[in-house]
Amino acid sequence: MTRVQTVETEVAIIGAGPAGLLLSHLLAHDGVESVVVEHRSRSHVESRIRAGILESAVVELLDKAGLGSRLAEEGQPHRGIYLQWPGHRHHVDFVELVGRGVHLYGQSELQLDLGRARDAEGQACYYAVSGTALHDVETDLPSVSFADAEGRPVRLEARAIAGCDGKHGPSRQSIPASVRSTFELGYPFAWLGILAAVPPSTDELIYAWHPEGFALHSMRSAAVSRLYLQVPVGTDVAEWSDEQIWDALATRLGEGQTGWELERGPIFDKAVLPFQSFVMAPMRHGRLFIAGDAAHTVPPTGAKGLNLAFADVALLAPALVSLLRDGDPRLADAYSDSALRRVWRSTYFSWWMTTTLHTTGDPFVSELQRTQLEMTVSSRARATALAESYAGLPIGA
Repeated sequence: MTRVQTVETEVAIIGAGPAGLLLSHLLAHDGVESVVVEHRSRSHVESRIRAGILESAVVELLDKAGLGSRLAEEGQPHRGIYLQWPGHRHHVDFVELVGRGVHLYGQSELQLDLGRARDAEGQACYYAVSGTALHDVETDLPSVSFADAEGRPVRLEARAIAGCDGKHGPSRQSIPASVRSTFELGYPFAWLGILAAVPPSTDELIYAWHPEGFALHSMRSAAVSRLYLQVPVGTDVAEWSDEQIWDALATRLGEGQTGWELERGPIFDKAVLPFQSFVMAPMRHGRLFIAGDAAHTVPPTGAKGLNLAFADVALLAPALVSLLRDGDPRLADAYSDSALRRVWRSTYFSWWMTTTLHTTGDPFVSELQRTQLEMTVSSRARATALAESYAGLPIGA
């Protein structure tokens, strides 16, 4: 019989994505020990191409945590975005409207920064584990069991568990169905996203409404462009040739409009992204606290997913420090309500961006959408509301 290895720690963190590693880093700064558990390999986690837009408050958070040096050197500050519909393209200047913009910096780069920071401090992190299970979360001494990469059984004995393991992880399911409430909204479309080895054709992101469907021109670096097309749910990416993708992007992004042209190049990654809004409450049960996609997901239209996860962690870290170091439960008791206020605000904004920009085929809705876009760019108050939500509220607001 294989002997179970027992490891004692203060906080067991499930999930080594950006939220889990940042939480570990913030806890360590205040002298709270943690161990991170991740079911995927480290190389897989560090290679995922995902969100790349960071709110100003998140940039400040990372800088204060000593994680902002490479972001400052390589990240791309953006003042705002372009809103577009046929015959019109308008720049919404966030900095002019609310005094702050956003940064483009890929999640894979953040993952590398966080991993290196944890390595430098000798962080205990188990990758490629299996069979992760949570135990005794309603007690003051919860634990996590799993098999490590070599198949050896391990048990983490902790004083709190942080579930940062996404929507498919075990943390969400460890909150009893009788306790949790879930709120879901599906959308009848998806995104076909590509990464192309071509310099961006724009200085700021372009969000384009078009009768044939939404399109977004984003970027990852000076040499790599990130672009998206609205497609039906269930679309097989193999149905779209590279030429078809570029032609559809050129049409929807308004090539030829005021002399603008879309630069084309080799596509080295393409995938279909489904859309969903999901919120679970509460985000705490006993000594289990959940954060990020384990508790909520939003459509990518408003660029809120990664920023929400970091905002959760920024609230959770001091709550755990107060609970475990000072024996003061007030921040921990308030964590779920405080986090959910921001979650619902961001969920609303993501829904607004999504429903305003994605076509439905209904002519009545189309006219309402174009009217909404016209009102947004012609009203300083409406443009300010957009800028405030996109650039992000202060952490804790």
